[in-house]
Formats: sequence, structure tokens, C-alpha cells
Amino acid sequence: MSRIQVVFFDAAGTLFHVKGSVAEIYLSFAEKYGVKRAPESLEAINGAFRRAFRDAPPPVFAVSDPAEVKRCERLWWFDIVHNVFYRVGMFERFDDYFDEVFHAFDGPHYWTLYPETLGVLKELKGRGVELGIISNFDTRLFNVLRGLGIAELFDTVTISSLAHAAKPAPQIFSSALEKHAVDPEEAAHVGDSLRDDVEGARQAHLSGILIDRESSHAPELARSTSPIPKIRTLEELPGILGSL
Repeated sequence: MSRIQVVFFDAAGTLFHVKGSVAEIYLSFAEKYGVKRAPESLEAINGAFRRAFRDAPPPVFAVSDPAEVKRCERLWWFDIVHNVFYRVGMFERFDDYFDEVFHAFDGPHYWTLYPETLGVLKELKGRGVELGIISNFDTRLFNVLRGLGIAELFDTVTISSLAHAAKPAPQIFSSALEKHAVDPEEAAHVGDSLRDDVEGARQAHLSGILIDRESSHAPELARSTSPIPKIRTLEELPGILGSL
């Protein structure tokens, strides 16, 4: 399969996705705390999340103790969600609400694999390709991967809060490469973000592959000054790896 010995994947949005709508899930939990649903509620929550993520610092923390890492992750997410409901309407017992919704995503219940994910991962493993994850997800990712039945297919998992670097910083890619003892040119990274996944990988000298299931990146790709390998589903990945 060309020179590629290791394939890294982004996690959410690449291998699996939220069941339904993130805004719908957050709103359904909030309704139990007295929040009234309105026609514009979902749009308002989605917009507030986009702004909160844009304004948030990277999920990188100056701690290494596992308990402290998890505490910092939780505080990072608390600020995100608090920011959202500060914009759309705060309510009583917000701390209790946050605890409930934060733990709701600590496992497979609200996540589902894309239909082709499992088959493609097994095909690549069968070809002798090493597999890894590079993600800005937090430590809840490990429970999600186990719950979705794909944890054992990955040789390594590198997340920002443990690597002390977040995509698109080259350091998180370098940290993942060291675990496999390969050169950057022998690895590819697949993800759904042009900035975090493709540009980040390229800055670290890996091959970056964009997965664009809904062609939402078409305008950006049209403006790109260099060709960007793109796939619509993971089923196209084995073929494109051979052409790198």
C-alpha cells in the first residue's frame, strides 16, 4: 500500500458521530431542569456551541496526573457548556445538569459508528497497516471506543489532554508518530477538518486526507493552491492510500 505504514484517524466526525443532533441531546437534558423548548431553540444552541468552541482555548493542560487531567477536561467542557447556556438562557441547577450531560457522552449510548467504519478498519489491519487515533477528544474517548467495539483495532490512541498539544499543532502528530517508530512520510492522517486534520498533518509532514461526507468543504477546496486528497466515505480510503 504505497509507502504508508501507519494510518491515523480523527475520532468524532470521522469514525463515529453523535446519534441525531448534539443540540437536541443537550436540549432534551435541559428540559428536565425546566428549560422550555421553542422553535428556535436548536438553532440557538447550535450557534452558541459554534461560538463557544471558536472562543475556547485548546484542550491542553499543564498537568500529567490522570485525576488532574480528567478534572481539567471536565472544567474545559463546563466552560464550553456554560458559555452556550449563558447565551441562550441560563437555568437553575446548572451544575447538576452539566454533570448529567457530561457523563451521558462517556460511553457509546449517544454515539454510533459510520456504516463502513468497522469493515474498513478490519481491511486495513488485514493488510498489515498499523492504525492509530489522533484526536482533540478527551479521555472519555477510551470508553466510547470500547463501547463501539473498535478499541482493539487501534495500536495507539493519542489525545490532546495527554499529549500536551492539540491539533493542528505539529507536536501532537509527532507524539503519535513516536509510538509507531515511523517517519512522517510513512504515515497518513484522515479527518473531517481541513485546519485540524489536513493542514495539521501536512505541517508535521504526514499525508493529510480529508473526509468530506457532505461536500461541505467544496468552496475551501476550490480555493486551495495545492491538491488535497479527499474521500466521501472511508470505503474510498484503501484505494487513495495506494496513490499517495
